[in-house]
Amino acid sequence: MPRPASAPAGLPPAAPASRRRFLGSTLSAAGLALAAPNILRAENRPEKLRVVVIGCGGRGTHNFEQMLGEEVVALCDVNEKALESAGARVPEAKRFADFRKLYEELPSSAYDAVVVSTPEHTHAFATLPALREKKHVYCEKPLTHSVREARLIAEAARAAGVATQMGTQIHADDNYRRVVELVQAGAIGPISEVHVWVDRAWGWQSPEDAKRYNDLVAVQERPTGSSPIPPQLNWDLWVGPAPARPFHEVYFPGPKWYRWWDFANGTMSDLGSHYLDLPFWALNLDAPLTVEAFGPPPHAELAPASMHVNYTFPARGGRGPVALSWYQGVDKPLCWQEKQIPPWASGMLFVGAKGQILTDYGRHMLLLGPDVQEFQRPPQSIPKSIGHHAEWIHAAKTGAPTTCPFSYSGPLTETAHLGNVAFRSGKKIEWDAANLKIPNAPAAEAFLGRDYRPGWSLG
Repeated sequence: MPRPASAPAGLPPAAPASRRRFLGSTLSAAGLALAAPNILRAENRPEKLRVVVIGCGGRGTHNFEQMLGEEVVALCDVNEKALESAGARVPEAKRFADFRKLYEELPSSAYDAVVVSTPEHTHAFATLPALREKKHVYCEKPLTHSVREARLIAEAARAAGVATQMGTQIHADDNYRRVVELVQAGAIGPISEVHVWVDRAWGWQSPEDAKRYNDLVAVQERPTGSSPIPPQLNWDLWVGPAPARPFHEVYFPGPKWYRWWDFANGTMSDLGSHYLDLPFWALNLDAPLTVEAFGPPPHAELAPASMHVNYTFPARGGRGPVALSWYQGVDKPLCWQEKQIPPWASGMLFVGAKGQILTDYGRHMLLLGPDVQEFQRPPQSIPKSIGHHAEWIHAAKTGAPTTCPFSYSGPLTETAHLGNVAFRSGKKIEWDAANLKIPNAPAAEAFLGRDYRPGWSLG
């Protein structure tokens, strides 16, 4: 039976773990080799970065605050209250409600970098103009609203040659670094499977389940009526490129919008940006070959609260094929259900030939097989981060790399979105990443992107 090794202090002992139930399927895919670059520490920094902040409330408040050591030259938000609050801290910054006008009116020579913290359905629209002007960009996760947008943004960033970073802040923490070192040092041998689960159950479900799982709002259909628009909110600008609809309190404030397909992609793309990040990094993953989703019947308007997705990735970079399974809400891996591993609320389990690694955001443990008599932790090879935002600022000033550039976070975002494409289409999809095609189920390509409302274009 596997045994725990080198468990961090304070961690409960592992329950006996059996791999017999894991090894049911062998899966595969294709992609780029993405090593974690060494981050150089900033010394004798050049002059302050001139930063534009698009999205000042909610998550944007934290991102804005990380820029206060630089020169914030412009602010943009569709919520007048959020704009005023941020503006009080940088009164010299120009203010805009519409980022399209910001890009039209603010001279390109007036700024160096842009921070985007809008809801995800406008990420690409706020990011692309900056990249085309060769400005450095920090964008909250997920990088975009769709697969096609993710590819467009990654290609634009490559052409621009600027510093980019997606806001997966947990990527900068030490725990992920230690797990990557263990995986890449072969601590548990070749890895054939990864299981990733998150306990958040928000989205389409019964009113009873919404209450049971502490959902922010219980809603099963699009409202037929409307609510008064908050006086501080420009609702038309907030809707942006999505189809127009009357304001209703089930959409706003955030993150209520997160469950609606027109504005976001539910838990799959949101928490997937964080939890799929670790296996992507550790195993050097890229595009999946196949994707198959399981859950309730797809809803035309709402993302599901619970579902699971099976991905196959190909052999590449010296490793074999990998089967990656995602579970959200009430769905959990069989080993979790059968108590073969500690029942962490959310986590990731790497399954290797010599054992397993169980981890979440802040802790990890090894569950080693009976043939492993001794274990020595590999030396630390990935340096401590100077901070997720600081990495990006330093990269913009010096040309040093970041750890979540759009060349990495673009494929990561595509993969999360493909889980929803498979779910919404009701098909096991075969993914032609090079051509953005689904040859076995072409009708599913309708979910790779969408048409935009008049006045909104990524052309």
